[in-house]
Amino acid sequence: MSAVLIDVWSDFVCPFCYLAEPALDRVAREQADSVQITWRAFELRPDPEPLLDPAGDYLRDIWSESVQPMAAERGMTLRLPPVQPRSRLAHLAAAYARQQGRAAAMHTAIFRAFFERGENIGQVAVLIRLATEIGLDPCQFAEALSAGECLHLALEDEETAHELGISGVPAMVVRRAGDGFERAILVEGAQSYEVIMDAVGRVARGEASLPEPPAE
Repeated sequence: MSAVLIDVWSDFVCPFCYLAEPALDRVAREQADSVQITWRAFELRPDPEPLLDPAGDYLRDIWSESVQPMAAERGMTLRLPPVQPRSRLAHLAAAYARQQGRAAAMHTAIFRAFFERGENIGQVAVLIRLATEIGLDPCQFAEALSAGECLHLALEDEETAHELGISGVPAMVVRRAGDGFERAILVEGAQSYEVIMDAVGRVARGEASLPEPPAE
């Protein structure tokens, strides 16, 4: 199989992005020789867009009707967090971890902190603790976060998502190594391992073409 790249746009406050993680982890584990996965930033509610009310009917309905049934089906434990923070700092933390070769560990740590323990992942202290737990130097991490060293990486991710017409997450763009995004397959939502691997196989065989983004 030709080497395949999967770029995953996600947001740490999106439960469906966390629900997509086990299938992607399986792809990374079982197809390590042929598939490379890169997690990319996508802020669903960047400042100054209003945040959702964690006690409101909108979130409670989504969780009871969609999130909890899918979590039970996949053997995962998710709880509706008591807070709904901005996610930019978490994305900067993840971008820094990516540079240090700890992207997957940081993604899992942030998702678990938010959706399993209800921690505020918009707080610097929480992110420093998570970084320390996955083996990053806390002082260097804190300095990088304070200086916004990885802001350009997060903004580049979001600009690319806009150019590709991605408006919701999780969104997986599957392409052959060496190909641009014009020859890719877009897989939307928290899909199964089988659906993702079907896209990987089609891309490896050259059967891919990303739809044109909508005209502005």
